[in-house]
Amino acid sequence: MADIYDALVIGGGPGGLAGALYLARFRRRVRVVDDGCSRATRIPRSHNMPGYPRGVPGNKLVAAIRKQAEAYGAELSVGRVETLERVAPGFAAVLADGTRLLARTVLLATGVSDVEPDLPHLVEAVRTGALRYCPVCDGYEIIDKAVGVLAASEAGIREALYLRNFTARLHVFRTSHDFRIEEHSDRLAEAGIRWAPEPVDSLRLWDAEVRVRHGAAETCCDSVYSALGTRVHAELSMGADTDEAGYLLTDRHRKTSIDGLYAAGDVAQGLNQISVAAGDAAIAAAAIHLALAPAWRK
Repeated sequence: MADIYDALVIGGGPGGLAGALYLARFRRRVRVVDDGCSRATRIPRSHNMPGYPRGVPGNKLVAAIRKQAEAYGAELSVGRVETLERVAPGFAAVLADGTRLLARTVLLATGVSDVEPDLPHLVEAVRTGALRYCPVCDGYEIIDKAVGVLAASEAGIREALYLRNFTARLHVFRTSHDFRIEEHSDRLAEAGIRWAPEPVDSLRLWDAEVRVRHGAAETCCDSVYSALGTRVHAELSMGADTDEAGYLLTDRHRKTSIDGLYAAGDVAQGLNQISVAAGDAAIAAAAIHLALAPAWRK
């Protein structure tokens, strides 16, 4: 029989690496394939991770989990899985370089990516906190600051209302006239949130502020949240069940509707947080271990 792994983990963010760590410590042969695009590595500093009183940069956290997983025997590789299919006795994955990997089970930890606004120097804006994507992650950091919310749908209104717990200095900007923000004016007014009638013409980073041009006016914000949504990377799920937003649906063991295929982290339905991704991956890894044949050794 061709060389086969007990588990293939697709995605090397906190969720995928945590799953690989657990599987390796269960004495399972596990391979991680990571394309280096984990959203976690872009986090300037995460303050929600237990054990880090001053927070931890996302790239350092991911590097630490990689080192930990490797220490217990997980095989980590850089690459991109292009296709995934069922073959006996499990799955076959083909990488972009033509490499073919066989595994009895698969843990999808492919995550999501943010829909980015048209902002020059976007990387610098994220690094300095001028541009943000996750109110759950860093709402605390914008307490009492002037904050803008870019909205293309009602999701932007919900995000603005969520942020109202942290600051009263909120301004919602629609990205186009297609979004009828005026239909939500009563809800915004009740919360004391202002909104611009004209859509955003341009965004620019200037003196550590984001300057939002809308019609003939310009508004300066300490930070702007992009509420433009995410792209769920479930392309390799082989038709597994998803919710309306495209997130994979799993059972309490984090197994999808396809036997042997598990999902953890942002690609699965739930709260998009590092701690949740790691916890879900631990649950999935434990379930995978029990589902596989015993790994007794002499």
